[in-house]
Amino acid sequence: MTSTVDCVLDAGATLGEGIVWDASAQRLWWVDIAAPALHRFDPATGKNETWAMPSAIGCVAPRADGGAVVGLEDGWCAFDPATGAVEILNAEAPGASGMRFNDGCVDPAGRFWAGTMPKAGPANAAAGEPGNGLLFRLDADGTSPRILDGLYTQNGLAFSPDGSVMYLSDSHPAVRTIWAFDFHLESGTPTNRRVFFDTRQVAGRPDGAAMDAEGCYWMAGIEGWQVVRITPAGQVDRIIEVPVEKPTCLAFGGPRLDTLYLTCMGPGLITPGSEARQPRAGGLFALNPGVPGYAPPPCAA
Repeated sequence: MTSTVDCVLDAGATLGEGIVWDASAQRLWWVDIAAPALHRFDPATGKNETWAMPSAIGCVAPRADGGAVVGLEDGWCAFDPATGAVEILNAEAPGASGMRFNDGCVDPAGRFWAGTMPKAGPANAAAGEPGNGLLFRLDADGTSPRILDGLYTQNGLAFSPDGSVMYLSDSHPAVRTIWAFDFHLESGTPTNRRVFFDTRQVAGRPDGAAMDAEGCYWMAGIEGWQVVRITPAGQVDRIIEVPVEKPTCLAFGGPRLDTLYLTCMGPGLITPGSEARQPRAGGLFALNPGVPGYAPPPCAA
């Protein structure tokens, strides 16, 4: 499919990630993991606010009580944009020293899920080294149970709009797989893990994801210069080429949720020699996906 992909903010981020739509404020939260910094972008005005974070940040979600919840190296934290204050909600995750949060997503019941990975980079899956990344869930009462282990570069968290399916991926070059789970919405329990899509069928590895209103999964294809729409049956439905080599995360936004926004890697992390081909790498981009999207609810914690 051909779609115009526009740079709406030439941010120059090194590792743009974690983009999510805040429906109440009609703005986009996103992070630069490498800074580390938290951003909030207003598509209506083009204004982008930035706050330095006290430790490595992986993900963000709007909070039901206002502000946001961020996944920091220090733990799950509440963030107040009016004051810039960061307050720890739960320090049990991301767990061991040297780990940080990576990709996260709020489920339809308001629980914030996020995976972890080593700050120094993942273990070598090709050599048989075990993955030490974990998946945590932040519940409304502030507790954070550990749900899954054995991950390398956790990514692609998403939930079907009806809450019946959870998706999770691993971006490691030796894994590059997206899994689906049956999801029990009331208890927040994923079961019946199975391969949903092997990304060796497409150019890019799986990074962040978003769901549309029809229950299709949109994948940011890192190193593939593309985003990919995958049907609930695990079939490629649409591929949209994007003007950046390493798109990292996706979110549907806008008053009608009919715009797909994406973050990406920028200078320092793109392939040397590709700079002229992607002069706005590290920016925020927007495109018309041709289908309305689904936006997760705010975090209930």
